[in-house]
Amino acid sequence: MKADVFPRVPHAVPAAHHAHPHESAHLHVSGAATYVDDIRELAGTAHAALGLSAKAHARIVSIDLDAVRAVPGVIGVLTAADIPGSNDCGPIIHDDPILADGVVHYIGQPVFAVIADSHDTARRAVRKARIEYDPLPAVLDPLEAKRQERFVVPPMRLVRGEPAARLAAAPRRLKGSWKVGGQEQFYLEGQISYAAPKEDGCIHLWCSTQHPTEMQLVVSHALALASNQVVVEMRRMGGAFGGKESQSALFASVAAVAAWKFGRPVKLRPDRDDDMMITGKRHDFHYDYEVGFDDEGRILAVCIEMTARAGFSADLSGPVGTRAICHFDNAYFLSDADIRALCARTNTQSNTAFRGFGGPQGAVAIEYIMDSIARAVGRDPLDVRKLNFYGGEGRNTTPYGQTVADNVIHELVGELEAESGYRARRAAIAAFNAASPVLKKGLALTPVKFGISFNVAHYNQAGALVHIYTDGSVLVNHGGAEMGQGLNTKVCQVVANELGISLGRVRATAADTSKVANTSATAASTGADLNGKAAEDAARRIRLRLAELAASSHGEGIDPATVRFADDHVFVGDHAIPFGELVQQAYVARVQLWSDGFYATPGLNWDRSKLTGRPFYYYAYGAAVSEVLVDTLTGEWRLLRADLLHDAGNSINPAIDAGQVEGGFIQGMGWLTMEELWWNKEGRLMTHAPSTYKIPATHDCPPEFRVRLFRNRNREDTILGSKAVGEPPLLLSFSALLAIRDAIAAVGDGRIDPPLRAPATPEAILDAVDAVRAQFSAAPAAARSDVAAEALA
Repeated sequence: MKADVFPRVPHAVPAAHHAHPHESAHLHVSGAATYVDDIRELAGTAHAALGLSAKAHARIVSIDLDAVRAVPGVIGVLTAADIPGSNDCGPIIHDDPILADGVVHYIGQPVFAVIADSHDTARRAVRKARIEYDPLPAVLDPLEAKRQERFVVPPMRLVRGEPAARLAAAPRRLKGSWKVGGQEQFYLEGQISYAAPKEDGCIHLWCSTQHPTEMQLVVSHALALASNQVVVEMRRMGGAFGGKESQSALFASVAAVAAWKFGRPVKLRPDRDDDMMITGKRHDFHYDYEVGFDDEGRILAVCIEMTARAGFSADLSGPVGTRAICHFDNAYFLSDADIRALCARTNTQSNTAFRGFGGPQGAVAIEYIMDSIARAVGRDPLDVRKLNFYGGEGRNTTPYGQTVADNVIHELVGELEAESGYRARRAAIAAFNAASPVLKKGLALTPVKFGISFNVAHYNQAGALVHIYTDGSVLVNHGGAEMGQGLNTKVCQVVANELGISLGRVRATAADTSKVANTSATAASTGADLNGKAAEDAARRIRLRLAELAASSHGEGIDPATVRFADDHVFVGDHAIPFGELVQQAYVARVQLWSDGFYATPGLNWDRSKLTGRPFYYYAYGAAVSEVLVDTLTGEWRLLRADLLHDAGNSINPAIDAGQVEGGFIQGMGWLTMEELWWNKEGRLMTHAPSTYKIPATHDCPPEFRVRLFRNRNREDTILGSKAVGEPPLLLSFSALLAIRDAIAAVGDGRIDPPLRAPATPEAILDAVDAVRAQFSAAPAAARSDVAAEALA
């Protein structure tokens, strides 16, 4: 074999800090990418379907499964009694049964599973069950749960300064309530697990999950096995967004227990309706707030109580509430604040992680409040926002005690304000609205400050393995989960950059608990930060060994530190050795050509009891301008233009990061403007399919969509100076919601605060339009004529 099967490409694009295609793009577009359901089925594979509760809260009096077992092709059934170990899949608090045992807590809760010779047979058979219930009181409204003091975790409260006294002394005050809805993950690939029994009682599980290690632990507990008897493998997911961090555990457990009991491979793939009925969503939040401010709009004190719909079990609601508290400030200095979070227990699906993990729900509240303050003082909302930004002496500490040391929000917003033509467009929109009685335009510029790291410090660690083969090709394995976000692409770029080779030499393999153990979830936007650093560490160890070999092979006295790796060559003084040739020399010399790598984020601390510390390694920043057109007769609206400027640090892959910014913005816009979850009076989720739940489509994208990355190398020692870009861009969508609110305000005098709930569906928009119109009509005629004259001027 030739020493180097990868010939050097002259002037090749460097591996890092350049746009490279997603490593699986060619497989995605050709349909050749292997997802869990595409794995060639093993001989004897059976299929599972779940029998779901028809009651929101009830005791199970009896279960008759005889008719289920009698269906031709049915192999057997599973109930809670068939689980040999722990009947629990709760990620933190053990209050979440795999299969209901004695009591059901929401409509859609799995009660039993049918195992059959085909997917269709299992689905048909599951409907034959007869379950008798004794109904119990059901609480469906989180505010009712709050009144009854039904919480999944104790209430959380963070107090800074003297907010009550400062509120009482403030020259101006606003008080109100607001609500923002939840959101379905709506991943393209639904929940799925495929389990196969192996020798000596072991289980091999292929699972669409963001957290292979947690699936390993849950399955091992359910089967009363040691962790080393369970292998979880995950090559790629067709989307996850947080919905596959903890909630893939139920599906993994059922598939694994069925495979163990019946001694054959079992696949569990619920259809979309069942998936949406079973799984949790983004938490909807209710807010009660009071804010004090001066005549210019500077916030003096704020008190807010955020009540989240947790659902029937704790799941990840506690950390979601914590993150909402830590992001309520967004980009603003709050000297005196009382911030509370309540996680209300309701008889609905147990809500879970979703892109932003409570951060968006916390930050959108202060943006709504800031918008209202601006109308109260009669100033442009952007000017009020800038007045309250972090920055200046004594204004750089968050309510939870972390110093905002890397603040670039002033420069970033100033840059976007200028290049988007914000001031001129504001004037043009005012003139348009004065002459247009039905169609109204709105404009809003909103900022983002988003903390990066897990709130739980020990989750901020990662491992990786790097192998170099004798032909010069490289294989990397890490603990992160590829869900379409380009994590594997970035990790490959990092390894190629460290070894000075072209990206085409490097390939990433499936996340596998038998290769890299004890991994953290791919969540909290930490995937590239953690796994990139671990892979870089592994590659560096090999590079140092190769450098020592190269130096020793070219005479005495050569310092290995002077050996350079670049352009698929290794340079020792004036000598250039092809990378593959040096690798072969290393193999013959018995130099280790593989290595492990590890990384732990430094400098983090968090006191959960006091809600203080340094929970974030750094902040990512951004800002967006949205311009909308609203039809005040129908409630329909269009996003005409969006200008996005986002801080990705020294981007590893600008193309992938720009795509994440675009996708995050549109997903957030869907959450705030059109995606509506609705339960009927019995507690049945009625928006449980694509036919009843609306997500943004291509025509919802603005005709002018201007996305740019802000140049700002991370001041912290992150991977290649980059910043996380998974979750923060979702918060850019606040500008779309507040632009709609701005347009509705134009129905009146521009200073009437529209009571616009989110999602801002056409119905919600019409309700807000009617409220503004009624208040404006009730105002004295002289005041209305003065406002009209001012608008025309």
